[in-house]
Amino acid sequence: MRMLRPFVPSLAMLLLATSGAAAQSVLIDKSEIRFVSRQMGASVEGRFRKWKARVDWRPDDLGRSHADFEIDLGSIDLASEESETEIKRPRWFDTAKFPIASFRSSAVKNLGGERYEVAGKLTMKGTTRDVAVPVQIRKDAAGNAVADGQFTIKRLDFNVGDGHWSDPMVVADDVLVRVRMVLPRAA
Repeated sequence: MRMLRPFVPSLAMLLLATSGAAAQSVLIDKSEIRFVSRQMGASVEGRFRKWKARVDWRPDDLGRSHADFEIDLGSIDLASEESETEIKRPRWFDTAKFPIASFRSSAVKNLGGERYEVAGKLTMKGTTRDVAVPVQIRKDAAGNAVADGQFTIKRLDFNVGDGHWSDPMVVADDVLVRVRMVLPRAA
């Protein structure tokens, strides 16, 4: 059996950060969407190289805040060309048919202490599920807002990994998604 490093996405995606104004652009070069899965007991880590985000963060009006993400699943980086080729096939992401995963927020809740929960819909491989992403927000030295969060998705909920790969003893069902979004400081 060939050992590959499939991970399973996650995505996600998702976050907002803080600032004060509306419709901020995310500093993509300082931000990231990463994930960790397990295959046969070993950690498999990766990231997505290409994604878009549209964030409207209003800390004084959370009802009007939102975050939308589109992740190019073909841009997966597993540090292995063989694994990256495999994960794009129909049994995994099926990037020919489903090239994009998306997240659309529906609500933001203040948890106190610069912590928030961003709820929304994650769509991947033609399946949409509710997700909630806890986020901690802080300012960096340059005054940018930085939102860090992590959440777990179940890859099998999104039909990622079939055949013997659907066995969670071979590839874990849980995928930890880590997001870091940096928004420029308010002008």
